This record gives sequence, C-alpha cells and structure tokens, in this order.
Amino acid sequence: MSAYKALFRIRFVNSLQYRIAAIAGLVTQFVWGFMYILGFNAFYASNPAAFPMTLEQTISYVWLQQAFMALFFIWFYENSIFADIESGQIAYEMVRPVNIFNKWFTQTAANRLARAALRCVPVLVVAFLLPEQFRLVLPGEPLRILLFFLSMMLSMVVVVSFSMLIYISAFYTINSLGTRIVVGVAGDFLAGGYIPIPFFPEALRQIVELSPFGAMQNMPLLIFSGYLDGAGIARGMLLQVFWIVVLLSIGHISMHRALKRVVVQGG
Repeated sequence: MSAYKALFRIRFVNSLQYRIAAIAGLVTQFVWGFMYILGFNAFYASNPAAFPMTLEQTISYVWLQQAFMALFFIWFYENSIFADIESGQIAYEMVRPVNIFNKWFTQTAANRLARAALRCVPVLVVAFLLPEQFRLVLPGEPLRILLFFLSMMLSMVVVVSFSMLIYISAFYTINSLGTRIVVGVAGDFLAGGYIPIPFFPEALRQIVELSPFGAMQNMPLLIFSGYLDGAGIARGMLLQVFWIVVLLSIGHISMHRALKRVVVQGG
C-alpha cells in the first residue's frame, strides 16, 4: 500500500507542474461553458416548460462540468499506458513488484485529481461572480454540497475503472487509437457530457441511467443542481457503488487474462 501512496503523491505533484497547459485548458473551458449556456438560454427563452431541468439547474450543471472536467470525461486518457503496451515496455512493468492494475489505477486517479485541482478554482470563482443569468448558484442545503463531493469522488472512481478496461483492450489490438476515439466520444455523450441525461428521450434515458455511464458525471451534477431529491440521490449513489464493484472486478479479471497471454517480441 505504501508503494501506491508514494506513486499517487509523485504523479499528483508531477501533474501540478503543467501550469501553462492548465491555463490553456481554462480558456477553452470558459469558451465552451459560455457557448453551452448561451445556447441553452436561447432554447429556454422559446419555451422553458419544454425542458426537464430549470435554466438555473442547467447552468449549474454546465459550470460544474467545466470545472471538474478532468474528473468526469473519459477521454482524459493516460497516453503513457497505451505507449507501454504498444511498444513492449509493458515487459518492464511486469517484473516490478507491484500489481499493474493497481499501479495504473493509482496513476490515472492522481493525474485526474491534479488536473482538476489546477482548473476548478478559477472556473468556480468566475462562475460565482458572473451576472445572474449566467451565474453558478450554490444549493441552499449544506448536506447537498457534501453529497455532491462524495458522489463526485465515486464518479471519478467509476470513470477511472471504466478507463482501465480501455487500457486493457489495447492488449488485443495493434493500434488502440480507434477504440480510444469511439469509446471516448460515445461514452462521454452517454454520460451526459454534451447534454444532460434528463434531456435524453425517455426510453434511452432509463437505459443510460442504469448503465455505468449514468453513474459518472450525471450523478454529482444532478445532485448539486437540485434536480434529484433524497430518494433519487440515495438510489444514484448506490448505483455508483454497484458499478465500481462491477467494473473493478471485470478489470482485475481482464488484466489477469491479458497478462497471461501477452507476448513481447524483440530483444
């Protein structure tokens, strides 16, 4: 366990060094956030009753999504992991006295947390200071804020656990780029990365909410915005725990099978 704690600390501190990249990302996130909110404002102005969430809830959803994007979006891959698999460097990983699955999980979680730590504060500060029609509003209940942070951590674990399956799939492909693009785009859409899941058609919404994608960013953002009530929050967070157990179990089994079959060519 101490080895993984040390790895987490090293990766977290190392990722904090990339401040220029974080600033560049912030500019992009502000632009995308305003673009989404302006688009939603236009739609709500025509018929507010046609949408499942209020405009205030949707604005909160958008700003929190931008602030914690590094925790929520699947496409924040660790390219070094894919490179190790495809180049044969995985052979060095296999002789180290650590569990590869746990090492990659720790590395991915640390990097995501560091990226979020660099970006979230400026986004949240600006979002709270904007004019009323664009402003992020805090929930009236302190307990809801606490549940939001708890659900956000569970969401990150679900995302990282799902990402581990994508890394493992690289053992079975010559080039993982296609898998990364397709799964990243489709997964982020189904997780509510482009439009909130409550906006989906009813049949699709019911399916997605029960899938691992519904246990990702969808849950913490709907909790903070006030869309979910007590029963919905409890159900959603239990679903997050369920998918963490399922995805981690599948990941460990898949990694074990992949490592037993891996062949490194060359010398």
